[in-house]
Amino acid sequence: MRRAFLSVYDKTGIVEFATGLHELGFELLSTGGTQKALEAAGLPVTNVSEITGFPECLDGRVKTLHPAIHAGILAMRSNPEHMAQVERLGVGLIDIVAVNLYPFKATISKPDVTLEEAIENIDIGGPSMLRAAAKNWQDVASIVDPADYGRVLAELKEGGITRQTKFDLCVKVFEHTAAYDALIAGWLRQQNGGGYPDKLTLTFEKLQDMRYGENPHQTAAFYREPLHIEGTLAAAEQLWGKELSFNNINDTNGALDCLREVEEITVVAAKHANPCGVGSGASVYEAYMKAYNADPVSIFGGIVAVNAEVDKATAEEMVKTFLEIVIAPGFTDEALEVLKTKKNLRILRLPGISSKIPSTALDLKKPLGGLIVQQVDDKLLAGELKVVTKKAPTEEQLKDLLFAWKLVNHLKSNAIAVAKDGQSLGLGPGQVSRIWAAENALQRAGNKARGAVLASDAYFPFDDCVRLAAKYGIAAIIQPGGSIRDEDSIKACDELGIAMVFTGMRHFKH
Repeated sequence: MRRAFLSVYDKTGIVEFATGLHELGFELLSTGGTQKALEAAGLPVTNVSEITGFPECLDGRVKTLHPAIHAGILAMRSNPEHMAQVERLGVGLIDIVAVNLYPFKATISKPDVTLEEAIENIDIGGPSMLRAAAKNWQDVASIVDPADYGRVLAELKEGGITRQTKFDLCVKVFEHTAAYDALIAGWLRQQNGGGYPDKLTLTFEKLQDMRYGENPHQTAAFYREPLHIEGTLAAAEQLWGKELSFNNINDTNGALDCLREVEEITVVAAKHANPCGVGSGASVYEAYMKAYNADPVSIFGGIVAVNAEVDKATAEEMVKTFLEIVIAPGFTDEALEVLKTKKNLRILRLPGISSKIPSTALDLKKPLGGLIVQQVDDKLLAGELKVVTKKAPTEEQLKDLLFAWKLVNHLKSNAIAVAKDGQSLGLGPGQVSRIWAAENALQRAGNKARGAVLASDAYFPFDDCVRLAAKYGIAAIIQPGGSIRDEDSIKACDELGIAMVFTGMRHFKH
């Protein structure tokens, strides 16, 4: 008689699956709560202890860790010596193993979880049985996902589980147990102070397949961390529009990074993962109009991120231009009605959109053949701002300088930001020369640059940026300092009547 071992925490579909197996002549083996569920449904079940001759012990920590079970799973049917051994030892073969694991993820997601509680929800027997079954995939079907019950039953009714299905199930098991162990290791590492381990194993859950990647000839998928962080794009709810593309996600992430820097009502328009227009104001409408007017050309086809509820008046302005995405913590019913007149506009709701990313989060970049890992850049200043020129900035200029400094952090390096009164006026990202970035930003700002401020993500190696800024009427500059030629820029500022402050901290973004 064929035998199936069934022991699941998630009992979705297990009674129906077991019923189908019983009708096909399988003997059902089980333990604990699964056995009770099957017996309550009127199914005959053999407890594993009857097979092992050994009772469950240690509060259920040991149930299936026994040769009578594992030999029945691991015996290769095509190996005569294996078959002779199991017959001599009186071990019955097990043909199907359906197991899912203790809910470690759900346990550590609880805000008050203790280390002891988490440890008790690390499954030992389940992964061991699944891995044994998957290792012997040619002879044993290993099922970790209830969604696969129907496929297995259907093939059994047609004469047997196909080789391809068994291998598909095998792959799924090893992916699942690897992710399970990675989640445990990662959480325990955090409890032990974090850091960079000698062996780094990360796990992610797929949210969706994508229509294509950066270009139409590239395939792509969107994954999120199992314990996704509040306020990140992976936690957003899509209310309207077609599915997100690879570039949509990358660009929106850039907008969100910038938005997290500010506490005032703010709108960030982004293009190619760089902010192209940023505005802060007393209302969402005012903030949006500042962001739009900062660069009404580049916002076309861009992403708009808002850190407050979008109202009807703002929505009416938004639909006047082509936008890919509007993302906000909320929308009034009237605003949604207006925005939904654009059938291709993607509308995303993200509560906690301004939540700070925890310092334990990792920033990952993937060069081919490797991975570089760093802490997230969650510090704005090294300490107090240091005025290094004869002329000090006014209180209003200091406010503008900090606003511009927050913006330049989220532009690709080399980067320059020009701003005034809570509005970006010109943004120069991603240039191989700092003077080119300054030229881009100042040309974009034009006449509006007079009396505005300028921020640089890293120090000035020469005084050329200062002299160019003076031609446009820039009143104050913020930069990290630290060049061996700092004095050249300071002298140029003193000569030209510009205030300059040093932050002591650079913010490259590559």
